[in-house]
Amino acid sequence: MQILRSVLLLFCVLALFSARSQSLLMDPQSKDLHFIDRMEIKLQRDSILNMSTVRPLNRKSIMLALDTLTMSLSVQDQYNWNSLRMNNVEWASHPDAWTSKRPLWNTFYQNRGNFWERRNKDFFLAINPILNLQIGKEIGYDKTIYRNTRGISIRGQLGDRLGFFTSLQENQERDPLFYQQRVNASRAVPGVGYYKIFKDDSSAYDFFDARAYLTFRAAKFVDIQFGYDKNFIGNGYRSLFLSDWGNSYLFAKINVRFWKLNYQNTYMELLPQFYKTKDTLLSRKYAAMHHLSIQPRPWLNVGLFEGVVFGRRDRFDFQYLNPIIFYRHIEGTIGSPDNAFAGLDLKANVRKRAQIYGQVMLDEFIIQRALKDPSNWTNKFGFQLGVKYIDLFGVSNLDVQVEANRVRPFTYSHFDTVSNYTHYNQPLAHPLGANFQELIGIVRYQPIPRLTLYGRVQWYEQGLDSAGRNFGANIFEDYRTRAREDGFRMAGGIRTTCANAILNLSYEWKQNLFIDLGLQHRQFRSENSADIQRASVITLGLRLNAARREGDF
Repeated sequence: MQILRSVLLLFCVLALFSARSQSLLMDPQSKDLHFIDRMEIKLQRDSILNMSTVRPLNRKSIMLALDTLTMSLSVQDQYNWNSLRMNNVEWASHPDAWTSKRPLWNTFYQNRGNFWERRNKDFFLAINPILNLQIGKEIGYDKTIYRNTRGISIRGQLGDRLGFFTSLQENQERDPLFYQQRVNASRAVPGVGYYKIFKDDSSAYDFFDARAYLTFRAAKFVDIQFGYDKNFIGNGYRSLFLSDWGNSYLFAKINVRFWKLNYQNTYMELLPQFYKTKDTLLSRKYAAMHHLSIQPRPWLNVGLFEGVVFGRRDRFDFQYLNPIIFYRHIEGTIGSPDNAFAGLDLKANVRKRAQIYGQVMLDEFIIQRALKDPSNWTNKFGFQLGVKYIDLFGVSNLDVQVEANRVRPFTYSHFDTVSNYTHYNQPLAHPLGANFQELIGIVRYQPIPRLTLYGRVQWYEQGLDSAGRNFGANIFEDYRTRAREDGFRMAGGIRTTCANAILNLSYEWKQNLFIDLGLQHRQFRSENSADIQRASVITLGLRLNAARREGDF
């Protein structure tokens, strides 16, 4: 474990001495991402935006693509475009255009996008407060729902060599009952991980969320990132490869971009399943992933993915540092029991109005057996299919997205429970794990520049274990405990269904300062019970430089 950290740190430090101009990355939950998606579809053939499958996105690259837009924009998109440039002023072509007319005490918000900022030709530093205050009520629950997040983010550049970012957040919250059930079951707050009970109240949580990384350019086409944060691979609301839904992790990432190719290597230190009762040093496991994006046509992007989770506690296998060779070959060479995956993703921009996208994830998929017996447990795979459509019915900034996800039983699981596709008691990909099918519909409407209405409806069915019999939904379980060899249909076992609807109204009072009104209704049913679990929640909040966190499961 210490060897891995030392090697990665040395690798990063050495790269500094050959580094050139380098950029930080955008927040994976940034409000600007939807505008970037719209522009990718509208421009259709932009060579930078069409390489957006691996996220977070590079700030400098996005600004190179969008800073000098010449196309005609709606009033709302013009507002969003200006907001994007304010939030990335270090790469804007005319940064002084966003200077405040009346800075706070002539010191703060000199630039409308940053609380405190300093910049010259060799140095940039921006410091921003983080605030997320929310209060709400769940019908039938006698306690108040609330969220209290305070924090700070710092990002900067030192010359042309080094970029750095850190985010520190202190949180206390009480969530709806279904959310509390998820926390208690996984012993982790979704998206964060470790928590403590707040003031001896088992329904409230206290946790600290810290993220940080360094970025540098090792060569003209090579970028390196090293830190503790999250990553996402995909074009949809969900990802079947790697999601940012769970906890952060230590990682090193190498990204190579040239011609019509983008190739990314990610090496990760993860935590296997655990039950923590006091302060103890937890064991580690490791993962390595490759993703290659190819642009055979200006409007078409195809991606190849492979990943492996190491099934050996506290020991890194240096064979997997090879940035090019296929992991399946390494597995065979060293005789390892590791858990390897492969996948394919695709997206196509159509008529400057729509984007069609999808993923296929393969885990021990055997074609001959699938054709002969499609219900056999070894047919472990999942797929995603979705479409985004902008300016529906010719209404400016009325955008819709429809996405379907389907994952077969036992996908992501392994006989060695250390090497399943998880981290900190949470899935690395889809939050539901396996043995489910899901349909998501999203409508987003921006009638005026400062007001956004966002609605999302999620429906899924999943088969859960019955009386200790493993039907393949719980990816933490050893798949050798399966109930039988074949006969595994989708959502087999105890069939559960869930409908989850969310409506949010957000008004941007000042740059990055939102007033939020949220409504959520969730209905969960299991065939094992005649009762239907219902949750109806209303919330009101104030949010500054922070993304909304919601129970989308």
